Amino acid sequence: MEAENLTTVTEFIILGFPEYPDLQIPLFLLFLLIYLIILMGNLTIIALTCLDPRLHTPMYFFLCNLSFLDISYTSVTLPKLLDIFLRKRQRISAFGCFTQVYFFIFSVCEEFLLLTVMGYDRYVAVCHPLRYTVIMNQEVCGLISTGALIFGFMDPVAHTVLLSHISYCGSNEINHFFCDPSALLKLSCSSTSTVENMSYVLGAFLALPCFILTLTSYACIISAILRIRSTEGRRNAFSTCSSHLTVVILFYGTIMYLYLRPTSMQSLTQNKLFALLYNVLIPMFNPIIYSLKNREVKEALRGVFNFNRKQFS
Repeated sequence: MEAENLTTVTEFIILGFPEYPDLQIPLFLLFLLIYLIILMGNLTIIALTCLDPRLHTPMYFFLCNLSFLDISYTSVTLPKLLDIFLRKRQRISAFGCFTQVYFFIFSVCEEFLLLTVMGYDRYVAVCHPLRYTVIMNQEVCGLISTGALIFGFMDPVAHTVLLSHISYCGSNEINHFFCDPSALLKLSCSSTSTVENMSYVLGAFLALPCFILTLTSYACIISAILRIRSTEGRRNAFSTCSSHLTVVILFYGTIMYLYLRPTSMQSLTQNKLFALLYNVLIPMFNPIIYSLKNREVKEALRGVFNFNRKQFS
């Protein structure tokens, strides 16, 4: 009985984007460019946060964490996709596939938690500015970051173990660009209800509360902004808030749409397109939306360039 529950495949084949056989090299170049932009943008944020004392604040501490997460996020999926485009190496071992699943779920959980914490940080800064340094002190930020990291590492364990122990006795071809959990479930010839229920539990106890808390934080922020008398001040604050909310809604909306629906209602082609949104586009635009438009980051960049110019002059 136990043997029936074990996977009968030792490797999977990731199909990538077989719908476009004549565009594999152009797609390779496009995704390579996007990956390099993600790395450069997020590494810039990390470097500036570490080098410039003006950015040693809770807001940029969490932005630094988000940038590191975005790099990890895309590094789980894009290098293998680039390998598929360039060298047609579509095979991945079962261990490698489930390792990819684990780190993918870890990244999703971490992003839920980080977006929630960042929303709360902005809420305290806008609604309780006089108590901000007391509430969001260095020790609190460190504890929150460590707690989120520990939870993020523990949460995917059960989901990954369950996925690895259902029976894959049919095709081993994954119609996706990485080992996506929903695509793996399509290959199973045994009951997947336990894994699906685990997804609903994850959504009920993590995704949904984080989403509600984040929206509540921004609702309070908007309420406080509406009380600002200066039109220019309101416009600037709303601009920042709307950018953050756009990322939050895109991320949460995509994840919930993809993974909180029954497997029978899911279209793998549609799933791939939505997965590109949170795997590629959001990590690429996060540095611009959250940091590179900020005055403090521009000043830090200017300071680094001026220092380098003096060093070489």
